[in-house]
Formats: sequence, structure tokens, C-alpha cells
Amino acid sequence: MKKICLTILSVLFVALSIAQQEFHVFPESHKTTPGKTTGNGSLQAPWDLQTALNQSNKIVKGEDTIWLHEGVYNGRYNSTLNCTIPNTYITVSAYPNERVILNGNVSSTKGQTLGIRGGQVIYKDFEVTWLGEFVRDFRIKKFKGIAGVYHLEGRNCKFINLKIYNNPGLGFGSWKSTGGTLITECFVFNNGVINEKGRGAGEGFYVQNKSEEERIIKNNVIFNNYYKGIEVWSAGRNANFEYVKNITLDNNVIFNSGLPANKYTVDNIIVASDDRNAINIAKNIKVTNNILYHNTNYLKNEVNGDAPSLTIGFYHKAPVENVLVANNIILGRNNALRILYAKTLTFRDNIVYTGYMNFTNSVFELAKNKNWKFNNNLYYSKNSKAFRINKTNYPFNEWKTKFNIDINSQKKHIGAFNLDNVLDITKSEYKTNSYRVVLFNKEEQDVVVDFSEYNIQKGSKYTITDVENLDRVLKTGTLAEDAKITVPMQAVNPTETKTLNNFGVFIIEFKDTRKTASTISKDKKEDVSKDKEESALKRFFKRLF
Repeated sequence: MKKICLTILSVLFVALSIAQQEFHVFPESHKTTPGKTTGNGSLQAPWDLQTALNQSNKIVKGEDTIWLHEGVYNGRYNSTLNCTIPNTYITVSAYPNERVILNGNVSSTKGQTLGIRGGQVIYKDFEVTWLGEFVRDFRIKKFKGIAGVYHLEGRNCKFINLKIYNNPGLGFGSWKSTGGTLITECFVFNNGVINEKGRGAGEGFYVQNKSEEERIIKNNVIFNNYYKGIEVWSAGRNANFEYVKNITLDNNVIFNSGLPANKYTVDNIIVASDDRNAINIAKNIKVTNNILYHNTNYLKNEVNGDAPSLTIGFYHKAPVENVLVANNIILGRNNALRILYAKTLTFRDNIVYTGYMNFTNSVFELAKNKNWKFNNNLYYSKNSKAFRINKTNYPFNEWKTKFNIDINSQKKHIGAFNLDNVLDITKSEYKTNSYRVVLFNKEEQDVVVDFSEYNIQKGSKYTITDVENLDRVLKTGTLAEDAKITVPMQAVNPTETKTLNNFGVFIIEFKDTRKTASTISKDKKEDVSKDKEESALKRFFKRLF
């Protein structure tokens, strides 16, 4: 009997030792429980943020959570958290319903507000930014650009519902020495600076990957960054290995890239490499289901001015390979679509609005060799000869027959251009009853959104927030029996970098204030079950001792 008891006790102690733990972090300026280096991570003696991010995997393990409590964390931080237990994660998250802001506008030599070296960690539900006044124009004051988040090393990290904005540099750097990364449901905007030439610098995302594990960037909203929205790219010219590969960009909404930098619009997405050794070639890239937009007056058939939205390929010695571009909405003006150097490319089921589309000489040989597969695309252009190849313009019929391409596609004049009012509704995977809604209305009228297929309780309260003003609720209401909600498209006091009223991205969240009989019954059952478990445990220890 004694041996049995000892065995059971040892099992219990092991279970307790690997049980999920919760640790707590408070700002160092907190009035009652300031975070300290001498804390132990409890609510009574919380850590400061850098101390929490320094913890070894002997203290903070897989399935543990580090809660960041409400407030502003002034500093630039490095995380070395690293989970070594297979198939588990450490989570660093804002405490539920509390707002956490990492403010990098401090004196520091670190080049980013949050740098990460470590694997199997989830970072979620907090903000990374610069608060207060600061110069972001190199012509006025030269300084080193400071990024928001750099993921420098470590595998299988997840970044969920982060708000990365107003950093005077790159928004998010997802660098080559990381693998298996997931970045989802983040808001990345207004990052960057004006360089010495008066042009914008600072992308929303700069993405590389040398691992064989897929890097997934999906369901994000990226807008008004000073340079490009997403760069799947390397500017290195003398590479000796591949590190721009195995990347998926899916269901992101990216708009008005470059607009804050003197209204000079640039690519919402570019997939390419500038390697002169023909080694580091962008390959195995998927660009699917994205919505790419630039401010354009569609009522006036506007196409003037250079406003690229998607560019594939850059340097002739490094043509992209095995790239899929499918089911995207690609809106811009001249050069909205540029396919420059591509060895193997599938381009299908896309909608493109543009002046000219720019291609290179490589299309002659590639189309003949069937390395380019274009199909079921719908092009809108003001120009009768919209397909430009090395300054020679081709009408659509000649484009199809001469190069045996786009056989089942269509081209229409931009006067016929229109889209569904509701371009996309994406339900959050992490927030209950939260939806990202992307709307378009050529006449800039309000849009009715039908939620009847989402099984939301009628009578639920809802809030609508414009992603370009996340601190302010745009509209509140109660879901009617027909489950339809009218979303206002007319901006209130728009800034110079606000989207036009023909396009908008909104977060609509529902809260069911009524508790059903089944919910009450379920709660009671859970309480009874919990009481039974506790009583059984008490009886066990009573018998044991």
C-alpha cells in the first residue's frame, strides 16, 4: 500500500511540475504593483517586461502563459524565450480585455522595438509602436530607422492580432533564419520614414525564409506604410544559398502602400530577388485571395499616374520560380500589374484594374515553352493595347493568340468596372464573434452586409470599427431579424492618407447579451462537474493521510 501511495504521489508531483503556469508582467511605472527584475512573476511580485522575456526554458515552459497587464511599456525589448517541448508553445499575451502598448520611442541603441530570438512562442494581442512626437524625415534629422518587430532567429513562432504602427522604420521583419512562422490577423500600418531623396522607406513586412517549412502570412490588414506593403525579397546581390522561398501570402488586405511618403504610391506586394549570382531565387511562393488597392476614382475611370499593386520578379538573372498568383483583386493605376522576370508562373482567377500591364521580353520564350499558365483572369483597362512588353503594346486578342496565353480570360474597358459591394468577410480564428469585412462601392454609398449565414444570435449588440481608426467605434447597433447591417462608407474628418470612400476595411464584433437556457444548463453542469472533481481529490487525500 505504501508503495502504491508513493507511486501515486510521484505521478501527482510530476503532473504538477509540468502543469500550465501563468506569470504576470506589469509596467515598471505601475502605481501599485510595478514590474521588477526582482519579481517572481506572480501577481503580487510581477516581472518587468524585459525580465519576463529573458526567462530560461527551465522557468517558463511549453503551455505556460506570460500575461502582460494593461499599460505602456517604455523601452526596446529582446525576447529570448524558447520552448523546447515538442508541439507546445509559450504564450506572451495581453491580459484579456486589457490594452498593452510597447513604446519604442526611448533612448536606445537597439534597432527595433521588439526583437525576437527563440522558437515555439506565441505573441498575441498587444501593440508595438512609437508614442509622442518624433522626426521621421531624414532630410530634417538623420537617424537610424527603428523597426517595430524583428523575428531574427527561432522556429515555429506565431504572431496573432498584433498592432504594429507608427514605427519610424520597417513594420515587421520576418528574416531568413526563422522557419515555420505564422503571422495572422495583425494590423500593420503607418510605419516608415522619408529618406534623404524624399522617398518613402519602411515596408509593412519584409519577408525571407531559408527553411523548408512554409511561412504563412494570412488574414492581415496592411496599409499606409511609407514603402511597400509586403516585400518577399532580398536586396543582397551575392548570395551563396536560397533564402526567399516557401512563403504563402493568403487573404491579406493591403492598400495605399507608400501613400504617406508624399503621396507616392508603390507596390502592395512584390515577390522577387536582386541576386546577381542566380542562386537566391524567389521560389515556391503563393499569393492567393488577397485584396490589393490604391486610391482611385473609379467613377472617372482614373488610371493616370504610376500606382503598382503587384510586382513579380525584378532582376533577369533571378527570375522567380514556381509562383502561384490566384484569386486576387489587384487594383491600381498604370503598372498595377508588373510581371518582369518569371521562369515558372501560374496566374489565374484574378481581377486586375490598371492602365498598362508591364511585362518583359521573357514572355516571348516563356509562353511558347508553356512555363506561364494564365487563365480565367478578368482585366479592366482604359487602353485598347494594354499589354506592354518592352515598350511594345499588344491588344488582348493578339496577346492571347501570339503567346498562347489567357485563352479563357476576358478584358473589358474600365468604364464597365465594378465589384461586389462585399468583397470579403473573414471570421476571426481567435476572437469570438469578430469579423473582418472588406467593402467596395463605386458610387461611395453605404453598404449593407448580410450576416444571416453566420448563425449569430438575433438581438446581439454589435460594434463597427474602421481599421484606419482602431481607437474609435464607428457605429453601434443591435442585429435585426434579417441579420443585415448597414456600414457607412463616408469617412468622418478623413486624413490625407485615408482611403477614398469607395473602399473600406472594418471590424464588426458581436456580443450576445442574452443567456439561453442551454447556456445556463451548461454552466451549471460545468460547476457541478468541477465541484465533483474537487471533492474527489479531497477524499483521495483524506484517505491517503
